[in-house]
Amino acid sequence: MFFYAAKLIWFVLQPSAALILLLVAGILAIGLQRVRLGASLMVVATVGLVIAGFLPLGPALLLPLEERFPRPVLDGPVTGIVVLGGGVDQYIGEARDLVALPDAGDRMTEAVALALRFPEARIVFTGGTAALVPDGNTEGQAAARFFRSMGIPDSRVTIEDKSRDTVENARFTKAMVQPRPGERWLLVTSAWHMPRAMGCFRAAGWPMLAWPTDYRTAGMRDLWQLIPRPAYGLTQVDVGAREWIGLLAYRLSGRTDALFPSP
Repeated sequence: MFFYAAKLIWFVLQPSAALILLLVAGILAIGLQRVRLGASLMVVATVGLVIAGFLPLGPALLLPLEERFPRPVLDGPVTGIVVLGGGVDQYIGEARDLVALPDAGDRMTEAVALALRFPEARIVFTGGTAALVPDGNTEGQAAARFFRSMGIPDSRVTIEDKSRDTVENARFTKAMVQPRPGERWLLVTSAWHMPRAMGCFRAAGWPMLAWPTDYRTAGMRDLWQLIPRPAYGLTQVDVGAREWIGLLAYRLSGRTDALFPSP
């Protein structure tokens, strides 16, 4: 129930969609002779689109998330590498008969780099489908194809393809892998998603070492630069807002061990 409610609510409340809907509401209000109300709504929506599209609001939201978990120094053996879903597009890949990597594809390429660096480590991918109506096509299936195409033998790869959100990633993967005390596991996901992911795995009783990737900011300098592409600016605001709201919602529902998990 949590999964469906979160998807439906976010579809309307994500900043880019909310601002566009506000703009449409303003136009409709003017058409209904509510000129003052309509003009006010259009002004608010326009100002919001300009701020989110051109000003560094997105980097301001993302930077604290991305800086929360730096990469550790790996000076010993690694038992396994857990890769969260989101780094492979099963639908385009299926339609085009290839492996398709979206914006978060760094999760997959970094997993391959780690697999080569630690040849004894087990590779675990966790991700089913985020679709409201599943059709049987999962990220796990696409991930298995990706690792195979990269030359990683199937014997090293474990696929969990039932989970639909981060808390299920943690719970379902732990139940499948059955990690033992003292083992050293890396968690690979986008840097901006790492705090929430680490909180979920800790709540599930599985301590991990964070290995962030897929950074969307270059550092503090991004806070002083205009966004050259407004579509990208809006995307950054959407991603950042979703994570902060997700951190709050997950903590209130007991899905993480802290409001803003830290190393």
